[in-house]
Amino acid sequence: MSKIWKNDNWLVSEYNFKHDGITKKIAKDFKIHDATLRDGEQTPGVVFRKDEKVEIARLLSEAGIHRIEAGMPAVSKDDRDAIEEIKKRGYKSEILAFARATIGDIELCNDCGVDGVVIEVPIGKPKLENQFGWTVDNVIEKSLKTIERAKQLGLYTVFFPYDTTRADEDDLTKLISAVTANVSPDSIGIVDTMGCVNRIGLDYLMNKFRSECDLELEFHTHNDFGLGVANSIHAILNGFNTVHGCVNGMGERTGNASIEEIVAVMKMLYGVDLGIDLRKLIEACDFVQKASGFKLAVNKPILGTANYIRESGIGVECLFNSPLTMFATNPSYYGKNSKMVLGKKSGIASIEIVLKDNNIILDDLDKKKAILGDVKQFGTDMKRNVTNEEFLEILKKYI
Repeated sequence: MSKIWKNDNWLVSEYNFKHDGITKKIAKDFKIHDATLRDGEQTPGVVFRKDEKVEIARLLSEAGIHRIEAGMPAVSKDDRDAIEEIKKRGYKSEILAFARATIGDIELCNDCGVDGVVIEVPIGKPKLENQFGWTVDNVIEKSLKTIERAKQLGLYTVFFPYDTTRADEDDLTKLISAVTANVSPDSIGIVDTMGCVNRIGLDYLMNKFRSECDLELEFHTHNDFGLGVANSIHAILNGFNTVHGCVNGMGERTGNASIEEIVAVMKMLYGVDLGIDLRKLIEACDFVQKASGFKLAVNKPILGTANYIRESGIGVECLFNSPLTMFATNPSYYGKNSKMVLGKKSGIASIEIVLKDNNIILDDLDKKKAILGDVKQFGTDMKRNVTNEEFLEILKKYI
């Protein structure tokens, strides 16, 4: 019988579900905000053409992504054209654009016909002091003017004080107070631009924002310390209305939180369906990888090409007749197959499988052991796996 932690597609720890309502805080109107077309394109060397951006938006929308940040109109005419075209296509996702805290940027976003705007201002102390030479009063002045203009134009307004997690707390308090007292955007982000907050810090900021304003909360983080997905999950479980990320974990430096990983964790490890079709999302991930030329690690969670390859001979027969013995997820769920390779870590069962795959009958156990020894030695000497052609060459000594 299928259980929340066990079915044909995955088998995870049932202890994940020994909790008392940990998922009850999840916002009923929770949204995933995909920033691949803006923050993802900021990955050094990555450029998406207009037609690629439109196709990426289509795939994301068909997968069920709630909100797509289609780009920053101020960057170029090509970006504006792409944003306009994405909006014209009538995709199910909400379409937002990204803007600096200038009236010109806000009006460019509005001209593209988008549903809303993400307005960025610096608030991190290093940014204010070293990059901009601004005071918090400068930030407040720019914020009030641009939020007011966005609201006048009827745009859903996300206030995005970036580098929040490195802000001086008095500056942050002053900014939140001024914004909520005067113009009140629709939502406000805790923006972990450098991916440097841990769970304790995120909890502190979460409680601070909730005590100082009554706005919907959004969370945007990067992966500099490998916490992007973990902190995003923590935000979801603590009632944030929206979390941001990019497919394939793209973005500057170490990238943004990987949306496909967030969706998979919530679905399989918490039993929460975010309304996003994971397999369709993977189609978007694959297209983005081709369009961007941004190569993923072969062992990247969810998407890695080597995730279901095994060299170790222990339990190798289960790869094919009982994959959930060897993996938490069934390779077929992601449209992949288990694969065994020969090398230093192989065992007798590995040799038997490859013999069968090559339609070779060999009943002599001593010969199999000798073949295994040669395979192990070859793998050691060459510091790599043994190809099928090389295995057949080894085999010539014994048959």
